[in-house]
This record gives sequence, C-alpha cells and structure tokens, in this order.
Amino acid sequence: MDKKSEPWYIHAGLYVVIAILAYVLIRVAIIDPTEYIQKENYFRSESQARMDNIRQAEILWEKRNDQYTDDLDTLIYFIKTDSAVHALMTGVDSFTNRSTNPFEDLANVKFSPESETFAPESLFYSPKTHSKYILQVDTTVSIDTVINRRGKIVRVDTNTVIGTLYYVECPDGYGTIGDLKSQSLKNTASWE
Repeated sequence: MDKKSEPWYIHAGLYVVIAILAYVLIRVAIIDPTEYIQKENYFRSESQARMDNIRQAEILWEKRNDQYTDDLDTLIYFIKTDSAVHALMTGVDSFTNRSTNPFEDLANVKFSPESETFAPESLFYSPKTHSKYILQVDTTVSIDTVINRRGKIVRVDTNTVIGTLYYVECPDGYGTIGDLKSQSLKNTASWE
C-alpha cells in the first residue's frame, strides 16, 4: 500500500498560523504592557510637573495678594501678564548664575513666545484625559446677626475670609498638593 503524503500548502499554512500566533503572543505579553507602562509613567510625571507649576503659581499669587485663588483662569492670566513673574521667569541669580524660573519644564507643550520651556496654558488640563485640574481654596464665612433692644433683627453681617490654604488634585489620580484643613500640609505634594 502506497501512503500518500500531505500537500505542501497544508504545512505552509500551519507554519504561517504558528508564526501569527507567536507574534500575537509576544505583542500581548511583552510589547503592549511595556508601552502601557511607559505611557502611564509619562502621564504621571507630566501631570505632577503641571501640578507643581500650579503650586509655584499659587505661591507667587499668595505673595502678591496675601491669599490664594481657586480660579485657574485668573492664575494663568496672572502668570502671563504680571511683570514680576515675567522678571522671575527670565531672570538669572547673580550669585549662582542659575535661572530664577520657578516653573518646571514640560515634555509636550506648545512653547509660548515669552518662554522656551513653559506655557502657562498647560496648567489648565491633565495630559491624559484633558480634564481640568481641581483647584480649591479654603473659605470661611462667619455670619453675625445684629439685634436691637426690642428683639428685631437690624442686619446680618457676613464676613468671608478667602484663601489661607489651597488644594490641587489631578483628575486622573496622579496626586494632590496641599490640604484645605491642615496648615502642616500647605504646599506639600502627595508624591514627595
């Protein structure tokens, strides 16, 4: 009895299927997780750098206005237009010959004409989801009711104290800076 051999194209097809499955396995097991980890590391470091820049902007705002602000638009406008901030960003310390710029360089921003390493508009959004950073300032409201001798309310005095503490949070969960209740956590980042 003569035994027939299998056609060559069946073996070739099996080799192609094995090669494709090996590529898919390598891609799923090695390449994709590595790319994911690299992207996550980039998003974390970039987001933390942006939050650190918000912290520096809040510190400069507080030095100028004796309180913090919870409005990112106002804060960014302040960075872009204030002459003292501009002088600080472009200045050089005469003793150490280092830049006095308090802001960190960012990896992926469209550079502004005023600065080659920092764009204030980058402080609006997280790099991963482009969600706005959460910025809050502690606000204390005290209400005092003034009553005359007859027991009638004359007026209600309201005193609002804004901005002795601030809090910045990344919407993607890459950390926070500051606290609204504890003075000891003022200007402290969760990753430091």
